[in-house]
Amino acid sequence: MFVRIILVAFVTMALAWSVLVRASDGAGRPQPYLVRPGDTLWSIASARYGGDTREGVWKIERLNGLHGSQISPGQRLLVP
Repeated sequence: MFVRIILVAFVTMALAWSVLVRASDGAGRPQPYLVRPGDTLWSIASARYGGDTREGVWKIERLNGLHGSQISPGQRLLVP
């Protein structure tokens, strides 16, 4: 009987925990970035990411639907 009570309490807590906990997006929402003269995807990614800059460039390209590294001053990008 005691084991059954503990088991029911554990299952109830597990279900409650799964409802209350939500997935994390890691760094949060993408932030807008206004491209300045002389900016490149590489320079933006290297200033924003501590790890592999290539991964930062790929993330920026994917998030903004870019099909290359061509960006223009005044263009608004979302930066993860």
